[in-house]
Amino acid sequence: FCTLCLQECLKPPRPLCGVCRRALSAGSRALDLERLIETTETTCHGCNKKMLLSKMRSHAASCSKYQNYIMEGVKAVTKEPLHSTRSFPNRFTFPCPYCSEKNFDQEGLVEHCKALHSMDAKQVVCPICASMPWGDPNYRSANFMEHLQRRHRFSYDTFVVGFLSLCSQDYDADEDDMMAQVLMRSLRDK
Repeated sequence: FCTLCLQECLKPPRPLCGVCRRALSAGSRALDLERLIETTETTCHGCNKKMLLSKMRSHAASCSKYQNYIMEGVKAVTKEPLHSTRSFPNRFTFPCPYCSEKNFDQEGLVEHCKALHSMDAKQVVCPICASMPWGDPNYRSANFMEHLQRRHRFSYDTFVVGFLSLCSQDYDADEDDMMAQVLMRSLRDK
């Protein structure tokens, strides 16, 4: 969940679960889960480097061997041969529309803009949206910082079909097949 959606679930006098809509009990953090994520060691399936589970997402974003590993899974579920990545815009790294610093992933761009440009009111084009097939490269957001916070703090690709944005850029692949492949790989990778 993004923070805004989670806050909506927590607003009512009796907060609700965002998944099943049952009432939640007040204010206990999942400390055991947090501790487990911070202390569990895992291995990158690309480069075999050992690291804490809490560091895996940032490592996977920069490990070319992991991206190749994921690409093999994508090839296994695509119905057609993959297109050359050169024929698609880059949907993994983005420049800052304010200062033109380059090579931010989606979450990195959000953090960079929050830290350095939160008070900049200049209307800019969202580089993330503009890179999508449906994106308008000329649309200037009236409030880019709010747009980033609402739309791009959470990356659907990262959690569900992230390997597509990392490797293949094939947005036409069958999502049910991809999910089945992800589940199979996750069971095999344990």
